[in-house]
Amino acid sequence: MVLKLTLKPGERAAVNGAVIVNGDRRASLVIENRARVLREIDIMQPEEATTPARRIYFPVMMMYLDASTRKTMSAEFEARLTEFISAVTDSEALGTCAGVAADVANEDYYKALRKCRSLMEFEESRLAHVL
Repeated sequence: MVLKLTLKPGERAAVNGAVIVNGDRRASLVIENRARVLREIDIMQPEEATTPARRIYFPVMMMYLDASTRKTMSAEFEARLTEFISAVTDSEALGTCAGVAADVANEDYYKALRKCRSLMEFEESRLAHVL
């Protein structure tokens, strides 16, 4: 499976834990084997995990990027997912949570991250109605 990654000038990406910073022009990289890749926009800093859904995303992202954190981040993920599930009644969001849990159990962290994005969008839409 080939992945073509196009980076904007100055954009960063993480590839197997290494941070790559693009130069002053748009560039394309072709990754020909299986690799853990995240664009800068998908990388969350610890201080950005400020909402329940973001607190689920962060440990999943860490497990994806750095296998050495999986044991500690797995416990963090389980705690945050349990908190989220206990606070939500929306059946679609609960189904997404089940999907995230299944993906993490199967060590398919990238799929779990995509589903976490859906949870963050759900959360933002709910908070927009409150504010």
